[in-house]
Amino acid sequence: MSSSYISKSSFVVTTALLLVTASAFTPQRNSLQRIGNNAPPIFSTVTRSDASSDASVSSKDVAAAPEQKKLSRPERKALEREQKQNRYSNSNSKRYRQRRKHQTPAANGEKKGEGPYDLNSNAVKKLTKESTADDVLRAIKRAQNMHDHHDIRHIENFLIDEVDEHFAYGYRGSLLSRLAVAALHMEDVDMALKAIETRHTEHRSTMLPLESAAIVRGLLRMHKVSDAINVLDDELSLPLPGTPVDTPESQEKIKHRVLAMASMISRHFFEFEPHLAVKFCQKLVEIGPLVHESGLTTDTLGMPWLRLIQGAAKCESERRAERINEEEHGDVELPCNLVYSVLDAMSVFPSGNSDEVYEALSNALVRRTIFVDGVVNIGGLPEADRGEVVFIGRSNVGKSSLVNMVTNRKSLAYTSKRPGKTQQFNYFAVNDKPEKEREIKYGDEIEGEKDKDSFYIVDFPGFGFAQVPQQQRQKWVEFTNEYISKRENLKVVFHLVDARHGPTSEDEKIMKQMSENLRKGVTYAIVLTKADKNGKNKEGKKGQVSKKVMEKLRQSMSQAKVGDSPVILTSSETKLGRDDIWRYLKHAAQS
Repeated sequence: MSSSYISKSSFVVTTALLLVTASAFTPQRNSLQRIGNNAPPIFSTVTRSDASSDASVSSKDVAAAPEQKKLSRPERKALEREQKQNRYSNSNSKRYRQRRKHQTPAANGEKKGEGPYDLNSNAVKKLTKESTADDVLRAIKRAQNMHDHHDIRHIENFLIDEVDEHFAYGYRGSLLSRLAVAALHMEDVDMALKAIETRHTEHRSTMLPLESAAIVRGLLRMHKVSDAINVLDDELSLPLPGTPVDTPESQEKIKHRVLAMASMISRHFFEFEPHLAVKFCQKLVEIGPLVHESGLTTDTLGMPWLRLIQGAAKCESERRAERINEEEHGDVELPCNLVYSVLDAMSVFPSGNSDEVYEALSNALVRRTIFVDGVVNIGGLPEADRGEVVFIGRSNVGKSSLVNMVTNRKSLAYTSKRPGKTQQFNYFAVNDKPEKEREIKYGDEIEGEKDKDSFYIVDFPGFGFAQVPQQQRQKWVEFTNEYISKRENLKVVFHLVDARHGPTSEDEKIMKQMSENLRKGVTYAIVLTKADKNGKNKEGKKGQVSKKVMEKLRQSMSQAKVGDSPVILTSSETKLGRDDIWRYLKHAAQS
């Protein structure tokens, strides 16, 4: 065979092998994926026919191919932006943008927002009579949030001049109230008053208490107190006599009137106008019985008692610093502590306030407490320059624990598991002048005066279990008789009785002693302690007393001729009864 024939045969075989190899490594269209711009192609599969066509492509070579990479979120977003940019760069996107450009108001000779009711908003571009209430509401919210005076003026003109009371199926009144609130937020009082007047004239029958309360708060923020009072008295007036107050309509009006009044109180306290704040607190006291009659609960009302207490405490601090002119508005008498005006309102409303509220109350009413002296006879009594409150009861009834609870202190009065630990008449000064303790301990002369709401708390020795001679007990009885009959500054006597067992013979002696010797004008109150430890107390309740104990207590009080005295249920563990105790402590603080 010639050499030329062999060369031609070798050439043919070599060419065939190259073609087969190239076909084996040619990827299919659907198996190609690129990552980014410069990433190499990834081969996903090799067909069976291709693999069999060339033995040089083995299964190991296929397995060695790189795996498909999963894109992270930033990478996917970058790829999407690149693809979007590429789409907009082609001729079709250019024609689309040109078509959009010719459809704009500027292309038609119009300017955005210059129509009579055109808006700057992209969501609601223009108001018409076919606009819905939601459209107008969205436009108002947007104008308020963006402080867009252009839009809010156009909305005002549209609602007042363009449409009538039937617009949006009668919701025009609600839209006017929302417009008024937005205008007050943007400090446009004239627009707000115009919207309020239109709403009042044309939509009086459909005015909602919630809207009226929001308007009152907006007017207060702009210091339009007289206008706020007018809206309160006109739109949130109390139900007429004889009208049921437990209906949903009456409850809603009472609720929002109360909340609007609370806003007024808070505003005046924080702006250091105590006379107006106290005046509205007195109005809350007047409306309290109606709130109970309507069936409104603490949760339903949602009264901001904590904020009112904080505002009153801040205003009282300025008052003590003599930075408030008390001669203004002399028709309102201010209490010794402005927080007491809030406490008076709290006492006539449905109870159920949190520990945070009462802790703030105690801290505002008790700012300083010091132990003054332990007295054993009448000659050792301190000067009668302020009111006094007495806690008396048998041993181990919880006097010291109750004193600590009321003053929000952990160890003002010493507590002990051993009955009769208190064996003298302990005097504690509340809200005395600063550094008074240094004056008592070291005899230093301290300048300044006690606060106006200062008073003494007197913790009497426990009767019954005190491990003292009978002669000492008799001296205690004689001291008590003389003290309660002659102490001019004594204002309140709290007689503590164990709620688990009711009055004992010692308690009945104390009742009789108070009936016979207590000076006229002094308040005598029975305090049931340890209500949380009652065996019949249900889980979730702060305390209660059994019917048997109450019957026994009423019988003992009647026999001792003190049946008209108030009874207070308390617990130093659950803090039950703090507000009731403080209502009587106020008598001593104001003297």
